[in-house]
Amino acid sequence: MMNLPNRAELVAQRFRSKTANRLLIGLLAVIAACHLMVAQSVQRTSQSSIESSAHLYDFQVVEFRRYTLKDGEREHFAQYFDAYFPEALQQLGTIVAGDFFERKNPSGFTWMRGFHTLEDRAVVNAQFYAGSVWKEHKKTMNDLIVDSDNVMLLRPLRPERGILILPAVDPIVEANGAQGIVVAQIFALKADSVEAFAKAAEPTFASYRAAGVREAGVLVTLDVPNNYPQLPIRTDGPFLVWLGVLKDNQMLENEFNPLAERSFQSLSATGLIRGAPESVVLDPTRRSRLRWLP
Repeated sequence: MMNLPNRAELVAQRFRSKTANRLLIGLLAVIAACHLMVAQSVQRTSQSSIESSAHLYDFQVVEFRRYTLKDGEREHFAQYFDAYFPEALQQLGTIVAGDFFERKNPSGFTWMRGFHTLEDRAVVNAQFYAGSVWKEHKKTMNDLIVDSDNVMLLRPLRPERGILILPAVDPIVEANGAQGIVVAQIFALKADSVEAFAKAAEPTFASYRAAGVREAGVLVTLDVPNNYPQLPIRTDGPFLVWLGVLKDNQMLENEFNPLAERSFQSLSATGLIRGAPESVVLDPTRRSRLRWLP
């Protein structure tokens, strides 16, 4: 004979079932709310990141600065430079896009400074060189410099070919400092030949990209009067400067250099170049923004 549950037991079972259902529904609601909060947090963080880095784009004027330093002082100069100047300049609205050791020139130090407009160049430079940071450190820096007048004033070939601005080096995540290699190919062009040469050179630049090199900008001479004459600029243009970032020496030697050697021959044959192209191999300093990122 079967033992059927009495009324009290049936009521208790229904109560337990309803309670379990309510707990399950409540748990699912909590999980959904948590997912929504996380998604909203990520969206806010992403939006905040976009807003906070908006000023790091659209630099239409670039100073390509090549210094000759006193023998044996390049490492010291780079340490001073990285410690004092990138954030001081960024606060004023300009950017140190990258700073490097020239591999084939033990006294060569190259850095690039970007401005949003030509007018900004005059205003920001005046503010910086009259400001407290430069005044405090200028004697130390100037005492290490032999020559600082090798400066090309450049603009992007096209708006979308402007200089690449990467995030600042993270001192925790990138404990070993900036990695990779930057190459600057400098072409001295004949008058009124920038557009024709750029068109002729595009297959070469495309072959670099196909080999895994990350293009970091195609810049050409900005042919305007010097609006901050305290800092000289070269007037022997026009120039076209191609910038690329490579992972390591293996990519440089096995992939890039053979392509560059072949392309230099064909580009020289166009008759648009004044003299041999210059290929400058640049090793990033520890804090250089322009570098190889995984």
